Amino acid sequence: MATPLLVLVFAAGVGATWIAGLALSRATDTLDVRLGLGEELGGVLLLAIAGSLPELAITVSAAAHGNLGLAAGNLIGGIAVQSMVLVVCDIAAGRQRPLTFLVGALTPVLEAMLVVLVVSGVLMGALLKPSTAIGGVVSPASILIVVVWLVGVYVINRVRKAPRWSVSMPGSKPGRHHRREAHPQVQHPFPNRSTVWVGALFGAACVVTLLAGVGLELSGNELADRASLNGVIFGATVLAAATALPEISSGIAAVRLGDNALALGDIFGGNAFQVCLFLLADIIAGSPVLPTAGRLNSWLASLGVGLTAIYAIGVVGRPYRCRARLGPDSLLAIVLFALGVAGMFVLPH
Repeated sequence: MATPLLVLVFAAGVGATWIAGLALSRATDTLDVRLGLGEELGGVLLLAIAGSLPELAITVSAAAHGNLGLAAGNLIGGIAVQSMVLVVCDIAAGRQRPLTFLVGALTPVLEAMLVVLVVSGVLMGALLKPSTAIGGVVSPASILIVVVWLVGVYVINRVRKAPRWSVSMPGSKPGRHHRREAHPQVQHPFPNRSTVWVGALFGAACVVTLLAGVGLELSGNELADRASLNGVIFGATVLAAATALPEISSGIAAVRLGDNALALGDIFGGNAFQVCLFLLADIIAGSPVLPTAGRLNSWLASLGVGLTAIYAIGVVGRPYRCRARLGPDSLLAIVLFALGVAGMFVLPH
């Protein structure tokens, strides 16, 4: 296939991911409200998978085709790229106060710590020898990451329902604690549609997102090869940015509705679940993916932890003033991200 046509296929995949991702997000919120999906563990898993469908599709396709570097780069690098969505949300929050000042809740800090825990599992799993894989297929680190995520989600939900502390953050505007809560000004999506109709939209958006993810992986891998670009770098930058488009739209929408704590929580929650997909990648590839991660992915994982820590500190420190519509934490995140991306081209591959 000619390169211009490949670029067109990739662009079409990006557009389809964005449009289907928006529909999927709205349908997921509606189904969660009507069916109470997030109340049980199965519902939590369903909501997490629905929010990470683009990454899921790319991971499955890349692992099936043996492009393990692309799969690992998209999962690990996606944490850093999706953390930078908070810079866009900070701009959308207005010029008066930074987003982290307005959050007014400590639950996002717990979610950020969960990101740090599961990414630590990634870094440790990358050091294991392939011979440690269970049945020669699944890395024990991949299983540990999923277990840590499940325990972390359980703890965070317990804290959200019955916190054993109180916190006062004058001037904050956290908004709703959960999307199931009714917004005082805005109705939930699709108020005049039946649950069956919303479920059908959810299914259609899932199919489109999965197909678009496969198209992105196939065309993106070929474009990276023709440009002599390392698969990890491509997956962690261009591909991760393409799959982060739905998060950008939903994050801006949350901030404009005043749900500042939800905007942070959605990003951290998606990042924490994303690395759980290494278990699926192991099964699809038939061999452990983490030991093939290499230096680039370790660098990207550390970058993701650094960006997560910056915003977690910002929530507690509550910077008061903006510069160019950005809080000091967002400005620091931009600098760190730029240095991180530059470092990828300096590190030996």
